[in-house]
Amino acid sequence: MFLQFKREVEHILKVALDRASYEPRGQSLELETGEYADITSRIAFALAPRYRKPPESIAQDILLHINEIVARAQAQGGRRTLISKAAAAGPYINFYVSDSYLDATLRGIIGGGAGTVKRGDGMRVIIEHTSANPDGPLHIGHLRNAIIGDTLARVLIHSGYRVETQYYVNDMGRQVGIAVWGASRLKLDERKKGDHAIAEIYIAANRLLEADSSPSHTYQSEVDALMRRYEAGDEEVVKQYEEVVQRCLEGIKATLHRLNIHHDLFVFESRFVRSGAVHRIIEELRRKGCIKTEGSALLLHLDGIEKELVIQRSDGTSLYTTRDLAYHRWKSERCDRMIDIFGKDHELVSQQLRKALLLLGVKPPEIVIFGFVSLPSGSISTRAGRYISADELIEQIEAKAYEEVDKRRRDLSEAKKREIARKVGIGALRYDMVKVSPEKHIVFRLEDALDIEKKGAPFIQYAHARASSILRAARERGINIDFGLDTDSMETVDVALLRDESEVALIKKLAIFEYVLENASSELKLHPVAKYARELAEVFNIFYKNCPVLNAECALREARLVLVYCAKRVLSEVLSVLGIESPEEM
Repeated sequence: MFLQFKREVEHILKVALDRASYEPRGQSLELETGEYADITSRIAFALAPRYRKPPESIAQDILLHINEIVARAQAQGGRRTLISKAAAAGPYINFYVSDSYLDATLRGIIGGGAGTVKRGDGMRVIIEHTSANPDGPLHIGHLRNAIIGDTLARVLIHSGYRVETQYYVNDMGRQVGIAVWGASRLKLDERKKGDHAIAEIYIAANRLLEADSSPSHTYQSEVDALMRRYEAGDEEVVKQYEEVVQRCLEGIKATLHRLNIHHDLFVFESRFVRSGAVHRIIEELRRKGCIKTEGSALLLHLDGIEKELVIQRSDGTSLYTTRDLAYHRWKSERCDRMIDIFGKDHELVSQQLRKALLLLGVKPPEIVIFGFVSLPSGSISTRAGRYISADELIEQIEAKAYEEVDKRRRDLSEAKKREIARKVGIGALRYDMVKVSPEKHIVFRLEDALDIEKKGAPFIQYAHARASSILRAARERGINIDFGLDTDSMETVDVALLRDESEVALIKKLAIFEYVLENASSELKLHPVAKYARELAEVFNIFYKNCPVLNAECALREARLVLVYCAKRVLSEVLSVLGIESPEEM
């Protein structure tokens, strides 16, 4: 509903500016949400230099016409406008919602759900995320990539986009070559999860390579030869690679499934070499770019970037970056928007990628860069075997969540406690990965993520469970609360009774859900969505504390049950957007 209110404010403000003889000349209306009004405009500041008048005076000129327009709309029936009034606070023009806005918000949620934004209007989006090398299990650094990518996909889907998520499989890199070489020399532990078994082989193979002191570097040359044969399509080597890569990917998929994450498509970089797409990219860059050679290697100079991009090795084999260019050209032909999720260590690569794609006449992707994530125990290295896998982390956080559930809910069955612990643990992990701006570094602390006082996912889930509990109790008393299913019963409820300060604050918070999602879909920022979920839970808890529901007088009780019902729906919806399950009880 907030989006409709904002559009009405924009329309009335434009009309008022015209009547007051002020011309914005393409400037924005300087609208923002604030603490002291539902929407505030700073347009008077922007106009003051050009018209050489104090911004306070300009604000009063505009306000005069705004009030005339609002008064006329109210005289024609009142409910036709979502604006109750406008007022000036010095140079600021403040707009306030009407009672009809509050009522329409609740009826809109009852009638059509929490509010789905249609900004995307069916546009096709491809999001590439996770894309960890298939040489071992995911660790916590990969998790931030995966959770950001999956959550962003959910936001865009809710915003009306057609989204496809892709995992770009680096099956031609040196790390995979080492794992395949190691698997031909060392025994694979069949009892272990595939990605963990491959990691053991990869770590052991690296130790063999590091210990190889032969002047001819026999082991290194074997790996190099294996990589060349794979790129050439040698059937025997292709089979070896497929066995290792698929075994590792099956383990990675199982981990992602536990996190409520799936990919629509796994794209192997080798396809672009075998199809000739990489060769065509190299030839096109030879014609269009500034290419220099170092031995037999090819380097591409890109304006504004000091470091040159190596597009072909001296032995004639391709590199990840060149294959990535072919992959992005292929993607660009299949969507309207491309979005990549990259770690901070890929900033230079992402800049080179964008410049090279522009040189090729391909629209570059939108890139979300995220900062490093670590554990209090320190840094991560798969090659050295110094990491905590995502599987271990999930086990730890679910075990810790179970301890908390077991302490609080001795009345529940063992199966129910385990179910709640899983939902709370995974929710805590997912929430903590998106609750701050992506470029910021995160030190993930398991205890903090699960602490309900820290107001993370468990705090939000608990608000949902509390709303569910109120509605269950009402149903047990024989009160009809299926408002979304029985629209006739909604017509008998007087939601105009909901004018307590806590009730109004909750309705206003429910109303801005679609607005928060629209901004997230355009700016590709997820932390405001996480912040909104936390604030919604806070406002709901204040309402719960200040406004008795089941013990209220009959008409007010029904109205407050509608508000609880709506709060539950939006809490469930925003948790779903964050990829977090909504427990009915905790």
